[in-house]
Amino acid sequence: MILRTPSWLYGWLLLLPAMILLIGFTYLPMGATLWHSLFVQTTASAPPSFVGLDQYRNLLDDAVFRTALRNNLLYALVTVPASMALALLMALWVNRAFAGRSLLRLAFFTPTVLPMVAAANVWLFFYAPDIGLLNRGLAQLHVAGHNWLGQADTALWALMSITIWKEAGFFMVFYLAALQAMPPEVLDAARLEAGSASYRLRRVILPLLGPTTLFVAVNALINAFKLVDHLFILTKGGPNNASTLLLYYLFETAFRFQDGAYAASQAVLLLILLMACAAVQLFLTRNRVHYR
Repeated sequence: MILRTPSWLYGWLLLLPAMILLIGFTYLPMGATLWHSLFVQTTASAPPSFVGLDQYRNLLDDAVFRTALRNNLLYALVTVPASMALALLMALWVNRAFAGRSLLRLAFFTPTVLPMVAAANVWLFFYAPDIGLLNRGLAQLHVAGHNWLGQADTALWALMSITIWKEAGFFMVFYLAALQAMPPEVLDAARLEAGSASYRLRRVILPLLGPTTLFVAVNALINAFKLVDHLFILTKGGPNNASTLLLYYLFETAFRFQDGAYAASQAVLLLILLMACAAVQLFLTRNRVHYR
């Protein structure tokens, strides 16, 4: 007699490895971080003291945290749509048949494979005040150079440029895959019905790219709040916190100032902020994204 595994048990067994990883590396750390943020360590030998929501009240009064939050919101507001728009343009370009298309795809994707630290060192030669490529180009035009990373009005924008340059090639891959998966008969019908390329883009291609755009938007938003590697090389949050981002301030709080509880409260607020932004994105696009 052959014993058959019940279908419900078979399904749970298939889900078990993913559930273990998700619970062990996502939900348990989230719960531990939330719990840790409710305590404060006064001395190294004393046990932690329960302070409730005092850490979060301190965050609201922290001028550096407010500056980092404002910088990060501006950072996301600029880099997310700019990298997505550039990725879409590159995907539309390399989706056509022309000589050298493979080489152009490789050129667009190459910045993605570079570690952010390596990319920051490359861009350091662009932004250097005296020998930088940008200032040397301006000198050829008889224009005075600029300290791109040392001035508060340009430091954050210089970091944004690096992020857009590096992220666009990665998102281009998703748009290119979506373009190549479109039904050719739909595109042929669109060419017959609408002679304008811009009309076909707005009425046919962009709606079909809705699921991909939503996926890219959520990932771009998450990346905008977690990409801080280039800060360690280029600005270290300066000058005067003009380029400080939330995750960089969290890292400094935890490892430089050795305040784990305060860093935990920052991590919780960052998680809530990301969840809220993702929920708003899903709410605004729920009637515009169709998967069939």
